[in-house]
Amino acid sequence: MHAAEREQLILQLIQQRGFIAFQDLDSQLDASPATLRRDLDKLESTGRIVRVRGGARLAESETAESGDVQHLRGVPFHQNIARNDQAKRAIGRAAAALCRRRESVIIDGGSTTLQMCAHLEALELQVLSNSLHIINALLPQPGTRIAIPAGTVFREQNIVLSPFDNDGMERYRASRMFMGAAAVGRHGVMQADLILAQSEQRLLARADELILLVDSSKFEAPAGHVACTLQEVDTVVTDDGIRQEHIALIKDCGVKLIVAKT
Repeated sequence: MHAAEREQLILQLIQQRGFIAFQDLDSQLDASPATLRRDLDKLESTGRIVRVRGGARLAESETAESGDVQHLRGVPFHQNIARNDQAKRAIGRAAAALCRRRESVIIDGGSTTLQMCAHLEALELQVLSNSLHIINALLPQPGTRIAIPAGTVFREQNIVLSPFDNDGMERYRASRMFMGAAAVGRHGVMQADLILAQSEQRLLARADELILLVDSSKFEAPAGHVACTLQEVDTVVTDDGIRQEHIALIKDCGVKLIVAKT
């Protein structure tokens, strides 16, 4: 992890708690204690945090700037949901057809994964989701059992995220996980925000199969934080606007491709 990414995550962790102990940072980040101390010194020198005994807290100026409201990088959900709507609906319908009756699945938050929900009612699934939009869409389905991890609610995306392992879902196992992305490329499956990418990495460990739902524009999007490599994906579901070079990229990685007709 690069220093800038590490510093961003440290700041996000402190923003969530107001204070974080050095011991907690040491257990959460893959870096030496000396490296973490240098990161904290740099953040303090820029006025973002204040070093205190045993850890660090958010600087008063940073607290005032954030208003104690948590934000993720990337496009807010209400803006993203209208983009490429026809393609997302086709992708969601094709992805829902991959589900088996009464299986346990994870549906990660996103405007494309949300489109699955309208097609799931008859399947009586057990669904784990970190998205309040998805949970709201599934609530009218009496046969669908719903679980949600613990964490902080990020209002712009209506998503629940935690940077920590103890989010209450350690024993949850799913046959497959459905996930969206901000971008897809040779570097892998990417998100705009580091904390989102890390949260998805923990969810991935609880699923036997990963199914990626992305409209064809995501192959042209700028790179971000890598949630996983393309080789870790089992199936990509996209729309018929995908270019041949991106089809070749997916197949070269040994990934199954499903193209939904719009």
